[in-house]
Amino acid sequence: MDAQTLRATAFRALHERAGAFVIPNPWDAGSAKMLASLGFEALATTSAGYAFSLGRPDAEGALSLEDTLDNVRSIVGASSLPVAADLENGFSDSPEGCAQALLLAAASGVVGASIEDATGHAEQPIYDFQLAVERIEACVAAVRSLPFPFTLTARAENLLHGRDDLADTIRRLQAFAEAGADVLYAPALGSAEDIQQVVRAVAPKPVNVLMSGGLNLSVAQLAELGVKRISVGSALARAAYGAFYRAAQDIHSHGRFDFADRAMPFGQINQMFKQP
Repeated sequence: MDAQTLRATAFRALHERAGAFVIPNPWDAGSAKMLASLGFEALATTSAGYAFSLGRPDAEGALSLEDTLDNVRSIVGASSLPVAADLENGFSDSPEGCAQALLLAAASGVVGASIEDATGHAEQPIYDFQLAVERIEACVAAVRSLPFPFTLTARAENLLHGRDDLADTIRRLQAFAEAGADVLYAPALGSAEDIQQVVRAVAPKPVNVLMSGGLNLSVAQLAELGVKRISVGSALARAAYGAFYRAAQDIHSHGRFDFADRAMPFGQINQMFKQP
């Protein structure tokens, strides 16, 4: 098997074994190398983290598909781990456009990706139900044409866009599962009870849960609820930028440099990035 097929097979196996696993979200090659060095088994890109690294906002069309694929290639090349891509809404309203974005991402080296049902338009933030399902159907057909087991995640975005409708979110996830999506994902679930409802509603399909503030649950507790995959979205990028910003504030406002005492040692970072 070639390297991409090996990664794809390993990634699929993570979703089939017992228990839950964490798939952290690097935003560039350096953060990907750090995460790989800690022993994580797979990585997923973050559109928000990458947008912030370019000085752009997230979810407002500030990233193009070409931008995203450049970032994907950088992260894929940083380690031997399986990588899944955050492809937002597939950079297209049409089912055909989403499918093409997935094929381009696969050609860039990823072995999985997520497609969301958010439009990117404030006046109508979520695609109509039927179109959302047709988009996933087209994506499933595209990835099944690949010569390796690509893992497609379908995202229902209601809760991130002010639509506090768990019933419709579950209805969408069930339809995406029926359309052939491999993993189901509803960001911003608000409680353990909501998580368990989603897990039961789409069983036996694996569920990804976003742990990025609000919920205070451990990996063990999420596994107990039946969650298979745990991601953190932009949280690691925001943690890094938060530390940077507070350090810069201390310099500017107080003329202090003691933040450097808490910084990761130069030699440790340098040695980590020397690794092949």
